Amino acid sequence: MLYFIAIALLLPSALPAQGPPADPQPELLWPSGAPGALGSEDRDQPALTPWLPAKPNGQAVVVFPGGAYGALAVDHEGRQIAQWLNSQGIAAFVVRYRLGPRYRHPIMLQDAQRAIRTVRHRARDSRIAPDRIGVWGFSAGGHLASTTATHFDADDPSAADPIDRHSSRPDFAILAYPVVSFTEFVHRGSLRNLLGDGPDPKLVEHLSNEKQVTAQTPPTFLFHTNADTGVPPENSVLFYLALRKAGVPAELHIYEHGRHGVGLAPTDLILSSWGGRLADWLRGR
Repeated sequence: MLYFIAIALLLPSALPAQGPPADPQPELLWPSGAPGALGSEDRDQPALTPWLPAKPNGQAVVVFPGGAYGALAVDHEGRQIAQWLNSQGIAAFVVRYRLGPRYRHPIMLQDAQRAIRTVRHRARDSRIAPDRIGVWGFSAGGHLASTTATHFDADDPSAADPIDRHSSRPDFAILAYPVVSFTEFVHRGSLRNLLGDGPDPKLVEHLSNEKQVTAQTPPTFLFHTNADTGVPPENSVLFYLALRKAGVPAELHIYEHGRHGVGLAPTDLILSSWGGRLADWLRGR
């Protein structure tokens, strides 16, 4: 009898089940408290969740989920994106940035720039090349990513905080069905959550990022769908044309079908091919 009990204990079914590995935990961008914070809840503490690949290729992407600057689509525009990037050998850092209407510009940009600087500061420890750090934003997160690509600071060796000594300029940008313009083809919810009601027209134009492209704007990959009624594809077209005029390398893909907010569209046989186009572009970077 004891013999059979011993055999049963050795069978795989008797061993504890092994679930999938736990997701990495977010790390606060300002451990001692974010500047301008209105409280101490998660919504007041911007954070970065690092997803590191088993076989890194030296690239990294800072990811900004969308949500009209009022929410964050942390699964299909955050977690799934990080997993896809890791499958390409790319480190991913998903940002929890502060949101409206509790916060307004420039808080969101401040959080985004801090995230880029933080990744660059930790590059060596994370097996990342400090000049191969990009951004990827979706919808309003695409506006935030395009803002980092057109409104950035150079390095400041004299800064008291060593993280702030690094440049906030991304080395490349990926914009998926992005909000870009606040003067044409406007997504009103994003504009309202970021700037409030009746914002200064000069600020509106300043944050219409197709008007802020220069030769220093980083190379950019854009994806949109013609059927997007949430954020019209003209947002991507305007940014692409501005990049082309400035002589910045750019690639634009507009698919005929597909709703707004598809992420990588894993269940759509045709639309999901856009990830392959992006993977090819990233290899060229």
